[in-house]
Amino acid sequence: MGSPFFKLLLLYSSGAVLGGPTLEPLNATVLQGSKARFNVSLSESWVSMTWSLKNVLVLTITKQGVVLPHESRFHAENYSSADTHRWEFIIQNVWRNDSGPVSCNIQNLPTLTALLSVQVNGSVNIVGGNLTMAQGHLAVLRCEASGWFPKPTVNWELDGALQNSSNTTSEALNGLYNSTSLLTVRAVNSVPVMCLASVSTLTTPQSNLIYLLVEPQNWTVLIAIVCSIGGLALLVLLILGILFCCKRRNDAKSRYQEEMRRTMPSVSGGVAAPNNLTYVGGGNTPSVTPSEFNDSGYSQTKVSNIFEIPDIVNSNQAPNCHVSPYNTLEGTGVRKHRHVTIV
Repeated sequence: MGSPFFKLLLLYSSGAVLGGPTLEPLNATVLQGSKARFNVSLSESWVSMTWSLKNVLVLTITKQGVVLPHESRFHAENYSSADTHRWEFIIQNVWRNDSGPVSCNIQNLPTLTALLSVQVNGSVNIVGGNLTMAQGHLAVLRCEASGWFPKPTVNWELDGALQNSSNTTSEALNGLYNSTSLLTVRAVNSVPVMCLASVSTLTTPQSNLIYLLVEPQNWTVLIAIVCSIGGLALLVLLILGILFCCKRRNDAKSRYQEEMRRTMPSVSGGVAAPNNLTYVGGGNTPSVTPSEFNDSGYSQTKVSNIFEIPDIVNSNQAPNCHVSPYNTLEGTGVRKHRHVTIV
């Protein structure tokens, strides 16, 4: 019961019952620079009609149909018929400051009021324009939508496909909104990129189009870099190999010289003379090399060496042998011969 009663009350208050005046639309949202239209209809007779914008009288219509505008932006059109009086109030080239109440006052009838809202479309721009990127790299695109009211909706299209991975921020300045949107995309192929900004009154979003140009990777430069690094590495290895070989050669030479010093026999007085000794056997005259003489014809070096020679003579032949004062026979069976050379 309450619901039908409520509907009847609304119809009565709006003038639908008993032929009262009606105003439509009660809420009008238009784009700045366009036209705003409001229609009033009534069936009863009237004397004068006035229209006000934000409580300021802007247009008067007489019963005879004379329209008296207070500004050139405001005018009215008559669409009346035999049974119904209908007038259309038109605001041309609406401004942002026109937002507010729109009132129609018919003499001796209640005032009818609607609300006008004006939206502003600003500009949209992708910063930097066309972009050239190397294949595989990430590109960060920045779109700026400036001077909008209310806050605009910003979207991206990549090669005609709507993108959802954008980051949008907005700020208000002098009653208008500036929005910034970022899109991160990997450069795979050359594609068109579009940024779109819109408000509810725009039938087509405002957009800005650029092209993302993708360059294939330059393998020549990469190969040259790899070859340069490889050549440098080989050169370093070659130098290290040469240094290692030289070190091993020097170490081997040092070990060889050390070994020779350890194995070389020494004579008394610290003079090595293995090549200056001559073995003299069985009473023969010792021989002396010419190098053993000095300028006076004599050598000042006395060399005494004892050589152990096995006794090759049978022991039963010993009585027949000449015994030298310098020859001795010991129990070991070794005969010692002493040769002393004195010059």
